[in-house]
Parts: sequence; structure tokens; C-alpha cells
Amino acid sequence: MIRLALLRHGHTSWNRAGRIQGRSDIPLDGAARAELAEQRLPTPWDTADLWASPLARADETARLISHQTPQTTDALVEMNWGQWEGQSSVALSSDPQSGFRDIEHWGWHYRPPGGETPAEVWSRLQPWLTSLTQDSVAVCHIGIMRMILARAYGWNFDGPAPFRIKRNRLFVVEVSEAGLTPWSSPVRLEQRIKGTTE
Repeated sequence: MIRLALLRHGHTSWNRAGRIQGRSDIPLDGAARAELAEQRLPTPWDTADLWASPLARADETARLISHQTPQTTDALVEMNWGQWEGQSSVALSSDPQSGFRDIEHWGWHYRPPGGETPAEVWSRLQPWLTSLTQDSVAVCHIGIMRMILARAYGWNFDGPAPFRIKRNRLFVVEVSEAGLTPWSSPVRLEQRIKGTTE
């Protein structure tokens, strides 16, 4: 059994504006960099394998909290939101022509125009998950975390999610031949002791 801790990247200007990022490579903003520089991975996660999405906001988050260079994989790139990327979900939901619906009503096979379905995201994630050989931390995106946690909780995008993804917390799942098992509570990042790089 391998434990995988999932961490969402820090804020970007698009996050704060309520814009859908998807695969758009938007960097962390200054406030996020300052906040993350004061945080660190708790024991034993500070010695686990470190992975990140290659998108800048995830890669930089991993570097800031660990002072290490993460391994990157395209499997962890955020889901493709197609024509909705860069747009506000509020504006899309008020436009009946957009086809927008909340992810709680997608199921596994709904596709944003020009984007990916949850099932397609899972199909690229699963081989990476099964390739892990030791406890790992993956700094990634809310869409990627949703797919893995959905499988762990048995949620099918068919109503409110049984989990709430917050920043600065590790969401841990146990990976085994039997499937994915979620930990009941997330693990908080720790505050770094001022003046140290540990």
C-alpha cells in the first residue's frame, strides 16, 4: 500500500478573479508566493517522492514548500476546459447558450466544449497512479484532485461532493490493488521557522 498526498497549487490572479484556468499556464501571484514561502511539508511527507504538474503554478508551489525540484508528469496537468478557459464561471452560468453546468451535475462523461471529460482525465491519471512505488506528494490542480478523490470516495459527479478541497492541506489517499481509500481528514502544511530553509 502506497500513500499519496495531494496538494492544490497556490492562488493565481485568475483564481482570485474567478476565471477558469484549465491548461492555461498562469503563474502564482505575489501574495501566494509570500504565503507558500512560509510553509513546509510536515513529517513524513517532507521525505516522500515529490511530484508536480508541469504548469508553473503547481511546479513553483512544490518548490516553495519543499526547496526541492519536483518530478513532473503530464498526467497531473489540469483538466482541459476547452472554450471555457479564461472565462468566469459566473458569466458562463448566466449564459444559456454556453452549455455550462456545475461539476456536481456532470457525471463522468460530460465534456466542456472542446475540453476533456472526467473519464478522460482519469484515463491519463490511472497509469501514473499505478506506477507509484513509494509514498508521494503530488502538487497539482483542483480538477486532478477531484478525479482522484471522486474515485476514492465513490463519487460520480452526481450531486454535492463528499469532500471540500482547501489550499495548504494535504488530501491523502491510500493506493492499493483494491483501489483508493481516502483519509478522513486532510493534513495541514506546517509553518516554516523564520530564518531557516528547512
